[in-house]
Amino acid sequence: MRIPMADHRTPDGASQRERAEALQELLAERILVLDGATGTWMQAQDLSAEDFGGPELEGCNENLVLTRPDVVRRMHADYFAAGADMVETDTFGGTPLVLAEYGLADKALEINRRAAEIARGAAAAASGPGRLRFVAGSMGPTTKAMTVTGGVTFDEMIGHYRTQAIGLLSGGADVLLLETTQDTRNLKAGFIGVEQAFAEVGWRTPVMASVTIEPMGTMLAGQDVEALYASVMHAPLLSVGINCATGPEFMTDHIRSLSALAKTRTSCYPNAGLPDADGNYGETPESLARELERFMAEGWVNIVGGCCGTVPAHIRALAAAAEGKKPRRAAIHTKTLVSGIEILEVDVDNRPVLVGERTNVLGSRKFKRLIAEGQFEAAAEIARAQVKNGAQVIDVCLQDPDRDEAADANAFLERAIRMVKVPLMLDSTDAKVLELGLKWSQGKAILNSINLEDGEERFKTVVPMA
Repeated sequence: MRIPMADHRTPDGASQRERAEALQELLAERILVLDGATGTWMQAQDLSAEDFGGPELEGCNENLVLTRPDVVRRMHADYFAAGADMVETDTFGGTPLVLAEYGLADKALEINRRAAEIARGAAAAASGPGRLRFVAGSMGPTTKAMTVTGGVTFDEMIGHYRTQAIGLLSGGADVLLLETTQDTRNLKAGFIGVEQAFAEVGWRTPVMASVTIEPMGTMLAGQDVEALYASVMHAPLLSVGINCATGPEFMTDHIRSLSALAKTRTSCYPNAGLPDADGNYGETPESLARELERFMAEGWVNIVGGCCGTVPAHIRALAAAAEGKKPRRAAIHTKTLVSGIEILEVDVDNRPVLVGERTNVLGSRKFKRLIAEGQFEAAAEIARAQVKNGAQVIDVCLQDPDRDEAADANAFLERAIRMVKVPLMLDSTDAKVLELGLKWSQGKAILNSINLEDGEERFKTVVPMA
């Protein structure tokens, strides 16, 4: 079912539909400028514990939308005055999962709705004839990276993002921005939570995604930017990009690679450099703008802004640098891409693609025995050995009629995803097991197999899941 855009009016007199159309027109005409850091701006305000709602809530910027909405509104106004086209809501840690650390989980819906309303009011005040300003609902990575830290299930993460998205949509956010993502499994859960929120509120907005590439060249959970894009290219995103972590200089190779692959718009909003030992950021407004101006001139970006360490002065410099620059054109290609932690392009130069079949209880007695004995670590070592011997994809089949396939798949995949970087081929006749496998996979997996031997029922179940 296609969920329509909302058509209700916002404080600036424009309907959600009109604002969405205006945003698309803007992105076609020029480079859009996002705002700068929320935390950096807040730290300069000399706020007391009482401003946050008491000593136990000090540092919870999200609660300021309830205790000091005037401060939050002034921040948005400062960034709009500096030339930002879009500001982010004060909800980076707005999931119930994060707010629970302050005892505020039950206020997640209220906090996100109020944050969007405050930003929406600031956008209305800053808008004028021929220039609307926009609000991005900020949805941070939470404090858990499922692949790295554990501590939360995929389904629980969906619920946290769903609650946050409902609040942001109810408050009037123009887009939802899942940002600073460190684990693609979190991002996938976020997409599903957002879709559930769209179904619940009865309308949809555009969705943006932005990930963090660490100085070692990958996300925290291991993927580089190309593998990440292969994992999310199915989603109808307004943009995909990189933020936080480093200054723009270290993002050059990543944004170039992403620009060459992305069939949608790209964004880049870096920190003001890497912080020094005292936590100070070295990029001045002028130096940050100079680096990002190079990205603009190369035709690599559609959206620019600032992350940690940036303030309105940085955004003012970026807005000036973006003036008159043409936006990047989306890549056009028909590449077949799959991924695990690493990307695999299936093309004429690497055919046939080699699939390791030894992690299949129907085809390997040794693997079947290890699974039956509960030796899942040793079973995962078989997957690693296949990759070492040249397998480009690993087939995973746990269909032993004498065992609980879902339980075995859970136990095996939890270990295998940490041992092999290549894409997974999930092999089962049980659609629920395929779904479970997709939840474990960071990348773009292959489902084996979809056929019409027993009619269309399986096809109708599995293809929408993919």
